[in-house]
Amino acid sequence: MNDKIPTGNNKFVIDICCQENHTWQGTIHWVNENKKEYFRSVLEMIRLIDSALQEKVQDSQ
Repeated sequence: MNDKIPTGNNKFVIDICCQENHTWQGTIHWVNENKKEYFRSVLEMIRLIDSALQEKVQDSQ
């Protein structure tokens, strides 16, 4: 399987506020879309980035 997601000019700024329960909490800011989301774990942060990239792929098709 060769599923590559083109990232284009997506830029994310990740601000780690604290670490509790062996994971990070903070905010992620999409620079290109001026959108900010809070996350409570690294897994949630990764899912936010993945969903942003998936939306970009769907928009380009």
